[in-house]
Parts: sequence; C-alpha cells; structure tokens
Amino acid sequence: MAKKSKKSKWFIPVRGSYLPNSWQGWLTYIPFTVFLVVVALVGWNYSENHSVALLYIIPNWIAAVVVMTWLAIRTS
Repeated sequence: MAKKSKKSKWFIPVRGSYLPNSWQGWLTYIPFTVFLVVVALVGWNYSENHSVALLYIIPNWIAAVVVMTWLAIRTS
C-alpha cells in the first residue's frame, strides 16, 4: 500500500486514539460526538432506573466506538 501524505489522512493516531486531521475527519467526528451525547441523554431521561439506562447506553456507545475506530484506522 502506498504511503499517504499527512494532508490526505482523515485522522492521525495520537496515544492510542485518533484525532481528525482534515475536513472529512471532522465531518465524521462531529456527528459521532453528537450521537454519543444524544444516546446518553435519551438513556438517562427515558429510563426508569440507572441499570436500564446503562443497558441502553453502553451497547450503543461500544458499537459507535468500534465503527469510528475502524473508520479512523482505514483513513489514517
């Protein structure tokens, strides 16, 4: 695989994570962050207790993080 220049990378690896490096990276990172916040708000506001909220929030967050990490790895 040919090396990508730093400008063509959507994300750059930083201490085991990935940060946006281009407008495409930010265009995927901002909705990802909004999704995490919305899931947390919905989970806490519409559940009867904290256990039910966590059972809603945690799987959604794990799925989102897995997809985002996969995308960051593929585009960095």
